[in-house]
Amino acid sequence: MKKNFLFFCFISFLSTSLLAESKRPVVAEINGDPIYRDVFEQEWKQQSLFVGNEKLSQKKVLYTLIDRQIGIQKALKGQLDKNEVVQRKMQDVLFHAQVSKDLEDKFKTIKVTDADVKEYYTNFPEYRTAQILFRIPAESSETDRNSALTQAIKVYSQLQKDSTLFSALANEYSQTDTAKNGGDVGFQLADRYAPEYFKEIHGKKAGFISSPIRTQFGYHIVKLIAKKEFNEIDKQIYQDIVYKIKRNKLLEQYFSSARKSATIVILDNSLK
Repeated sequence: MKKNFLFFCFISFLSTSLLAESKRPVVAEINGDPIYRDVFEQEWKQQSLFVGNEKLSQKKVLYTLIDRQIGIQKALKGQLDKNEVVQRKMQDVLFHAQVSKDLEDKFKTIKVTDADVKEYYTNFPEYRTAQILFRIPAESSETDRNSALTQAIKVYSQLQKDSTLFSALANEYSQTDTAKNGGDVGFQLADRYAPEYFKEIHGKKAGFISSPIRTQFGYHIVKLIAKKEFNEIDKQIYQDIVYKIKRNKLLEQYFSSARKSATIVILDNSLK
């Protein structure tokens, strides 16, 4: 009796679902597959938001959906959904959709205050610098590295004797596009600098010239030209930066929690 009742419930649910689906207005059929009016209207609304060179029409939007459906049908017929690359992309879509679903409400609660922006800027201000860069190739030998360091020390020694030579020496030796400008790279956000570069100039006064600094790019000799004051910055840029920091913190907590509830076995000891 119980089994019959459950079966009846299932059939009733299925019938209701099919009935609801059948009542959805259809604007076109492609090889028997429907394009529903609500889907068409949503696409029309979406495309209407963008201004293009060509005049938008409902007919054009409909044919966009028709072309899309034909493409999907062809892909499924050719079992493209079983292709490894396609599956990986589909998994990426599912991953981002799940994270968005789980954290969307929390992201909406993120608030960035003026105090948050000021605290961040105190620790990571914008500096205007000039540099003389002695590049080291990614696939470098010890000889390459020693040669770059020797050259950097030689130029730094000249600057210790006469700091006014910085622009001329940058023009002559620096291996960057800014060499012709005396090495001046202008004002930059803190996260645009290599960590070692920023650490060397942070808190220093205008006119400071560093000894050679090693980064992933090579050896830099850096001159601090100026620091931008808080009242001169574009606050919207920094509100976005602080927002991303807070959002990333939520993401870190989310994934940390997810890993704790999963059974994870790392087989390569070098990756533990």
